[in-house]
Amino acid sequence: MEAMNDDLADLTARIDRTNALLQRMLAEVAKTPSTHAIFVDAGYLYAAAGRLVAGTEDRRAFDLDAEGLIEALIDRARTIFADSRLLRVYWYDGARRRIHTAEQQSIAELPDVKVRLGNLNANNQQKGVDSLIRTDLESLARHRAISDAALLGGDEDLVSAVEAAQGYGARVHLWGIEAPEGRNQAEPLLWEVDSQRTLDLDFFKPYVSRRTAPTYEPASASARPTREDVRFVGAQIAAKWLAARGRDALVELLPGHPYLPGSVDQDLLVEAEGLLSYSLRGQSDLRRALRDGFWEHLQTQY
Repeated sequence: MEAMNDDLADLTARIDRTNALLQRMLAEVAKTPSTHAIFVDAGYLYAAAGRLVAGTEDRRAFDLDAEGLIEALIDRARTIFADSRLLRVYWYDGARRRIHTAEQQSIAELPDVKVRLGNLNANNQQKGVDSLIRTDLESLARHRAISDAALLGGDEDLVSAVEAAQGYGARVHLWGIEAPEGRNQAEPLLWEVDSQRTLDLDFFKPYVSRRTAPTYEPASASARPTREDVRFVGAQIAAKWLAARGRDALVELLPGHPYLPGSVDQDLLVEAEGLLSYSLRGQSDLRRALRDGFWEHLQTQY
């Protein structure tokens, strides 16, 4: 009888230790912040956004402000995944022999952006992009690097990527681009994802512009400003912004550093272009200098 009591006591002690261990593990899991990543199929993006805003899918016929658009996507994700941190943006595109174009290189140099290239065949069709998306989605989900994935794409071949990520517990949220008519995303893909959202014309208008025939510019046209000139203008606008909105607005803005909400970033760009009498569209180095000047002034005031 005494032996049975000892065995029971030992079993009870083991159960207590196991419960304590589980409670500590659950507490650690609860403290671990959620993480999300954004996956952009650039082929879908250019085709759908080009048709929506510029009326054409031909990349040569319009300009895409990729830097501004990526920041807008990050800002949108921040509002949707409010208690989550961004891992990075994955940008999938095609290139001849997988060699970066100048535009792809400038995108790859952006903070928190990873460019992944498939091949581009003789008919300018992407090859291998869907498999890259699947590989990354599955790997990140398997290693618990992300809890949520925002996928901007529409190809039915992405269904296997969605299923692979979901198999490891990640939630996949499909983002689409408004179609002028019909639908630009495959139905099987819509069926598999955890949620769906559509980005409309107003979202893309600031970042897509149809190219016009080159025109002669007189010698008096504004010269390209230096980075220091643009940085100074950014600081000027920051001072004006802070005076108008106060320190409470500053406190709300700081956690998003180095990114600005889409509306603030667009207002900053428009006002700076007015002060400089120079367009900063497509000038990624000058736009970074502008934001740097804006942030540097605000941080000195906090």
